[in-house]
Formats: sequence, C-alpha cells, structure tokens
Amino acid sequence: MSVTHQSRETTRTNGSTRVVMLGTGTPRPDPNCAGPATVVVVNNTPYLIDFGPGVIRRASAAYENGVKALGYGGVNIKTAFLTHMHSDHTIGYPDLIFTPWVAGRHDPLTVYGPKGIKAMTANILKAWQIDIAARSNGLHRKTSAGCKVNAHEIVPGIVYKDANVTVTAFPARHEDMVDSFSFRFETPDRTIVISGDTIPTQALIDHSHGCDILVHEAYSMASFREVPPHWQEYRQRAHTSSFELAEIANTVKPGLLVIYHRSNAGGGPGIVDIEDVLIQEVRQLYKGAVVAAHDLDVF
Repeated sequence: MSVTHQSRETTRTNGSTRVVMLGTGTPRPDPNCAGPATVVVVNNTPYLIDFGPGVIRRASAAYENGVKALGYGGVNIKTAFLTHMHSDHTIGYPDLIFTPWVAGRHDPLTVYGPKGIKAMTANILKAWQIDIAARSNGLHRKTSAGCKVNAHEIVPGIVYKDANVTVTAFPARHEDMVDSFSFRFETPDRTIVISGDTIPTQALIDHSHGCDILVHEAYSMASFREVPPHWQEYRQRAHTSSFELAEIANTVKPGLLVIYHRSNAGGGPGIVDIEDVLIQEVRQLYKGAVVAAHDLDVF
C-alpha cells in the first residue's frame, strides 16, 4: 500500500497526548488510504480505534516516521476500541491479532466494541488455529499469550480507564448498524472525540463541547449532488455532510476539527470527495481550525 505524502505533525501539545491517523479511508479501495484506524498515544502508550485494511503496515510506517510508542509491527498496541462492525473498520482485525504477535508481542490484546465482537474474535481465532498451533509449538515457539484476545461488548458509558486515559463510549447513528459508537478520550492534557461513522447526533454534541480535537467523518455536498437518489438517501441516513459538520463544529467549538473517512458512498471511482472542496464547504460556515486528515498525519 503506497502513500504519496510525508507524515506531518499539524499541531503540537505541551503534554504527551498525540493523535495518529493510521488510516483515513473508506470502503473504496484507494491505494493511498488505509482503512479507518486512529491511535491516541498517551505517555507513550497507544490506544487504537478501529482496525481497517492495512492497519499494521501503517503502524510500522508510523513507527518509522518517529511514532516509536507503537513499536515496529504494532507490537505495543494492546488496547483497541471498535466503533461498529462494518467490514471496512474490521478487516484488519486478524492483522491486529496476529502480525504484532509474530513481530514480538507477548501480552494479550484487549478489545472493546459493539455486540458481535466476541463472536468475531472467536471465529478469527478458530480460522487461524493451524497457524496458532504451528507458531506456538513449532520452531517459532511463540508464547501463546501474545495471540490471545480479551473481547468486551460495551454499552454507553465509561468503558475503559487507566492512569493515562478515561474512555467514554456514546451512541452513534449509522443506518443499519444499530449498535454503533463514538468515543471520547480524556487524558491529562487533552480531550479527543472520534465520531466513527454517524449522522449528526445530540450525543456527539453533548460529549464534544470544548474538546481539543474532534475527529469526524464527512462527505462533500459537491459529490452528494453527483450520486443517484438512493445513494443520496443512504448518505443522509448514515453519514454527515460538510454543512452538517460545520454546524456541529460551530456548536462544540473544538480546538481542531480533523476530517477523516471522507464518505464516497455511491460515488464509484469517478466521483471522489476532493479534500479541497470538502474543506471549502466546511469553511463556508465554520471559521475555526479545520484540516483534512491523511494517513500517517499526527496531531
């Protein structure tokens, strides 16, 4: 998977919290965008949100770009959160389980996600049981703990807390994915909200007021006008438009608005959400700091 730009650190903080965009893509198989995957790094400890296609290759790229907290091959990623069960957010799950284990992770992975994550976890481990047995008992002699997964099915509220971070899950609304979540991360020096896939919700507004960084999906109205009516309806029922996102930002006033997962539902290869157009649309209504995220950006 190639990438056409260098990592850029758009904003800096006096504290230790960073947001690393491992993947900013959509179901569209863009070779320059890995699937959705975001890491919040606090005191050199990584917390992963979503695990789309290419997640661990991007983690290695981020490591080589200076984000050493991830470990090469993502070996230091031991805690992960999932917004919803769509395939573009979960196809990297076997990669997340097994590649860091092969690269040297010795501790189990802990995952917090919607209903279904336990069954998905069990089925992945079953599907790879021959590989697990070979690496555990053969010449590799990998410790079996490194490929174990503790999967937790969550409900709204505080779902995780340690010395670095308090993570609150709250409901998202994403059409047929009834059990979907957004996440609020509170660290000693920053508050970060990650929308996942969602239409505008009051819950997101309630949990985002004054946050330092709001990472939010969006689609441009320019591309919306180019797709057939049934895809327009889907976008309106599953995603957030540029104008809606501007209204959200005007209400919650984040320190930085980061747009990722630029939805192209129904667009195909010829109708793409060009980031400059999307940013211009948001800026028509919102005058605060806003950027379009790329893979490997650090904020």
